[in-house]
Amino acid sequence: MAAKTRPTRLQGSGGARVAEVGRLDGMSKEWLAVNRALWDERVPIHVASAFYDVDGFLAGGSTLRSFELEEVGEVEGLTLVHPQCHVGLDTLSWARRGARVTGLDFSRPAIEAARKLSADAGLDAEFVESDVYRSVDALGGQFDLVYTGRGALNWLPDVEQWAGVMAALVAPGGRFYLAEFHPFAHVFADHELTAAYSYFQAEPFEWEEPGSYAEPDAPTVHNRSVEWNHGLGAVVSALVAAGMRLEFLHEHDHTLVARWPFLERSADGNYRLPEGMPSLPLMYSLLARRREP
Repeated sequence: MAAKTRPTRLQGSGGARVAEVGRLDGMSKEWLAVNRALWDERVPIHVASAFYDVDGFLAGGSTLRSFELEEVGEVEGLTLVHPQCHVGLDTLSWARRGARVTGLDFSRPAIEAARKLSADAGLDAEFVESDVYRSVDALGGQFDLVYTGRGALNWLPDVEQWAGVMAALVAPGGRFYLAEFHPFAHVFADHELTAAYSYFQAEPFEWEEPGSYAEPDAPTVHNRSVEWNHGLGAVVSALVAAGMRLEFLHEHDHTLVARWPFLERSADGNYRLPEGMPSLPLMYSLLARRREP
């Protein structure tokens, strides 16, 4: 990823202001519009990038990681929804394994790209344009499996509200699966393992960052983003409070991108700290079911 500038608080933000953001009020419209503009612009960059390897996917590839496939198991015939699906490659990878899939994203260009990829790959899928907080109304149903993550939670201000939405999307007897970058890793600066940011910061971070993790040198105009770091305890507690029963929580010593220049890429395509350095949790995954009354 390109180097990030020093984060700043949004004007007028504080504990109370963050709570207002979570209720999707006027301030929320600002962060939503800012982030949507950034993602809209990056859709064609990502579709054309080697990082996303659309040609490889269309040739029969999959973007799902081995630990996800092992933890989720067989999906043949299941209904699956993927909130914050971006251009739909992960969503369509589940379709390739037999799931009946729906993807949801707040970016219209992303949804249009996902629909084109679905057609080009000859895979049945539905893609819906909506922000994640309004996905229950936008989707109008429940699913056997809710799959999400991979850089999703940092774009959302209110993890409790998110957990309630996720639980509402799970059909009776269904499952919720999250694979996400570990929030502990966000404590460190981008180029060294030096603690730079508070793990427990509630206020949003505001970044000004050109390019993209997929194409760091790509020319871009909409470079401002608003993000949050949600601790592992906050995520798990929010899901439990929303009526979910946790079945497992796994922490992983690898990640999907070269967040630090000294990370080494393994044969499986994941990045790890070099041998001889103490390992750190770089990703986590969890599976939960909705508790029945």
